[in-house]
Amino acid sequence: MAVVGGSAVAGQVPMPRPGWRDAPLLLAPLAQRLPRLTRGLTAAHAALFLRTGGRLASRWFGAAVLVLETVGRRTGKPRAAPVVYLPDGENLVVVPANGGADGPPAWWLNLRAAGEGVAVLGRERRPVRPLEAAGAERERLWQRFAAVAPVDDYQRRTRRYIPVIVLAPTASGHTLPRG
Repeated sequence: MAVVGGSAVAGQVPMPRPGWRDAPLLLAPLAQRLPRLTRGLTAAHAALFLRTGGRLASRWFGAAVLVLETVGRRTGKPRAAPVVYLPDGENLVVVPANGGADGPPAWWLNLRAAGEGVAVLGRERRPVRPLEAAGAERERLWQRFAAVAPVDDYQRRTRRYIPVIVLAPTASGHTLPRG
């Protein structure tokens, strides 16, 4: 006999209820269908994070968030996007999953085109350059990421290969202009 909602129901197994960790998976299809809304919410998230020095909007369903500042590859204008990340020594690790959409996120296209960006963690600004992880390093980082974000599910949703990106600190100290 199974207990569901406090009462016993013979012969039935309780259905797991979606938890807060499932929310990104539940939101992904909505985000794919409403890209303008998604862009607006993303911009608001980044603005709140930057305005409060990361005191607000520094988590996404429990996972740590940084704001990645890049330059638009077509517009040349400054862009800011909140991105889930993992620290890995002096590096930061991000995954451009885009909720499992068939196209990569704009922040990744901009960062790849520019070859550099700025990772904002709270009030700290770190100039970074993207490096794509490969082989055993990619697998190790993917598994770590999968423990905090539904990247395995995102990969199953798309035909696109989702890379693992290591944001390595740059020695130049160059930072992007704030928009």
